[in-house]
Amino acid sequence: MKRNTYMKVLYLVPTLISNDTYNYVLPQNVVSVIHGLQQFIVEDIRTVRRFLSKIQHPQKMENLTFRELNEHTPDCEIFNLVSFLLEADTGLLSEAGVPCVADPGAAIVRLAHDNNIKVVPLVGPSSMLMALMASGLNGQSFAFLGYLPVKKKERQDRLRELERHSANEKQTQIFIETPYRNMQLLEDILICCRLSTMLTIAADITGTGEYIKTQTIKQWRKHLPQINKIPAVFLLQA
Repeated sequence: MKRNTYMKVLYLVPTLISNDTYNYVLPQNVVSVIHGLQQFIVEDIRTVRRFLSKIQHPQKMENLTFRELNEHTPDCEIFNLVSFLLEADTGLLSEAGVPCVADPGAAIVRLAHDNNIKVVPLVGPSSMLMALMASGLNGQSFAFLGYLPVKKKERQDRLRELERHSANEKQTQIFIETPYRNMQLLEDILICCRLSTMLTIAADITGTGEYIKTQTIKQWRKHLPQINKIPAVFLLQA
């Protein structure tokens, strides 16, 4: 078989999901790869600059090159990033955790595949997978659904639908919420779901205030944790 010769490399770079020390969640070889990169495609430049400073990137920030890719980036600008990818090996970073999960990074990865750029995922923290690992729920069959609808009626309808699907398929349903709406989401879960349905709440994963607990809806109705404005992952299994 002929070995493929790639033009450049796109590294999928994990970032921190908590403000605690990076050496707890990032292997040293991953940090070394990041130290060797000088250009990045990022969801938010300020967040990434803080991250690179925390892991002591050897270059000054003004010597590094950044391009933003987020939900507001038009399709034409995404396509134009091909030339940027071909200039040098590039790191792709999300706001937190691993890129391309619940963020727009997948579009860049597709461009890389289409333009003979090698895609290399680096090891790092994923709140979704870490929550699933610690939940005790079904890790053989699960679905990550991202964000649920913002409007209350639509969100409640979606929760009932997810519970039915979980019961029929024996599948764990995983979703997230904007941190300041966590408590509203929890209230809707308690209203909509059956008492026997299992719910895992996983908040501040890898942080000093890490909280991961699995109970039935009936048990959660007795007491809910205060996770307002704290990044969290929710797992449901009927």
